Amino acid sequence: MGGLAAFRIVVGFLFFCHGASTLFGWFLTSHGGETAQIGAWPSWYAGVIEFVGGLLVMVGWGTRTAALLGAGSMAVAYFWKHQGDGLLPVQNDGESATLFCWALLLLVFLGPGRFALESVVWRRGRPQPQPQPRAASGDRRLAVVGE
Repeated sequence: MGGLAAFRIVVGFLFFCHGASTLFGWFLTSHGGETAQIGAWPSWYAGVIEFVGGLLVMVGWGTRTAALLGAGSMAVAYFWKHQGDGLLPVQNDGESATLFCWALLLLVFLGPGRFALESVVWRRGRPQPQPQPRAASGDRRLAVVGE
């Protein structure tokens, strides 16, 4: 497996876990032991973006779109929730939002890589080039394509 695929899968899995924690309390109950209430702004919507977007990035389906939406939500989270508590991410507890934002933004530009689900499906749907017939070994004439 390539380095880009490993990067995409790990970032997607971590983003998925973050959303699963927010929405369902899986792995760790965040927000003071409570899950986000359905429709609660902004935590429930952020959780849905993280859960669904992380899953899509992890498997490599709609990666660029999911990563762009995820990066945008992390930028909003950083500036809305963390920036007011200090200048640097280490001062305002915004390291995870910052890292997710930049990691997902990188996937927007690099794409999912060849080991992504969308790449496999795209390759299977594309017609494969057919080999051209070759002249017999005893035949010294050149084979003309299209004859």
